[in-house]
Amino acid sequence: MKIKTTAAALAASSGVALFAALPTAALAAKDYLVTAARPNLVFVMDAKERKVVKTHTIPNTSMGNSPITLVHSRDGKTAYVIHNRWETVSGIDLDSGKEVFRAELSGGDIRGKSPFPMDLSPDGKELAVYVNPTQLLPGEYKALDPYIAIYRTDAGTDAEPVRKLKVPRRVSTLAWSPKGDTLYAFSWDMLKLDPQTGAVKGKHPWRSWKNGEQGEPDTLAIWPQWEQTNVFATPYYVAYGNKPEGDPSALRAGIWTLDLEKDTVHFKEFENAGVVLFSSVVNPVRRDETYTVYTQLTKVNTKTGKMDRVDLDHTYYNVNVSSDGKELYIGGTQGDIAVYDSATLKRIGNIRTPGGGDQVLTSLRIFQR
Repeated sequence: MKIKTTAAALAASSGVALFAALPTAALAAKDYLVTAARPNLVFVMDAKERKVVKTHTIPNTSMGNSPITLVHSRDGKTAYVIHNRWETVSGIDLDSGKEVFRAELSGGDIRGKSPFPMDLSPDGKELAVYVNPTQLLPGEYKALDPYIAIYRTDAGTDAEPVRKLKVPRRVSTLAWSPKGDTLYAFSWDMLKLDPQTGAVKGKHPWRSWKNGEQGEPDTLAIWPQWEQTNVFATPYYVAYGNKPEGDPSALRAGIWTLDLEKDTVHFKEFENAGVVLFSSVVNPVRRDETYTVYTQLTKVNTKTGKMDRVDLDHTYYNVNVSSDGKELYIGGTQGDIAVYDSATLKRIGNIRTPGGGDQVLTSLRIFQR
């Protein structure tokens, strides 16, 4: 009891400062959200308290900066963010706000951009970043072959890749398997790469997916939020050539999932394609439930196809779910995180970011402390 009393007193007196310093024996693990916002901010939020408890500044960023992909270490101590017009990756200590890692993707006559794909190895020792390099010549821009840069996370603020892996163009997602033996790269197909050599060990079909009379499926898979389940999920749209002209069912929408631990794929089409669907997340408790957002919040049972939907007050790009599966956190675009009940889809809260900084296309992730 003495430890609990002391912890409560510390929390009350420090306001937002000491969530990381509280004794782990005194408090049960709780959910924290971490996201980023324009121009150079990283926020840590107490999910249950509905408030921002840490605001950190990413140092040395360019004008017009817009942070995008964010991946955190499993212990919630460090968040890695692509920023600086997609040319820099910084690792920010979530307790102190100190920049503990920095990798510049550009240098000399090479401009390197990372358009979203990044993930951290399960042991937290290596960071994989997809890079599109361009050589800036006097009279032309020369597109070079893309690659995956692998960094040691203990490399400090002048990090260089320890190896580069060959990879096709059009990669939108990188996802490490929980065992660390496979690095998934979502390109024309979902490729299974050896994270040491880059060798393609196999693939899950996407562009080459053959399923009756369907065409090539399309998706926008740029939001990583599988930390609660180790299940990658993305909405997809697909056209069917055996339908008469003008038939609404000729274009269907569905959810495609990949269990990163079991290396198994599941997909389910559930409606005609009349609604825009962006990011998706799977419920860690009721694992047949998947949620998607854009201008509406949609709940889909990926076993039965049953769907529930509510309108949102504004556009949101990404969605995540609490560790107990009871709450949904919806972010992206503007300066707030909306909170919804996962069972009823009723809005139950809201978290405002300081200054209302736009989250735009950045990630919304969850860790426990």
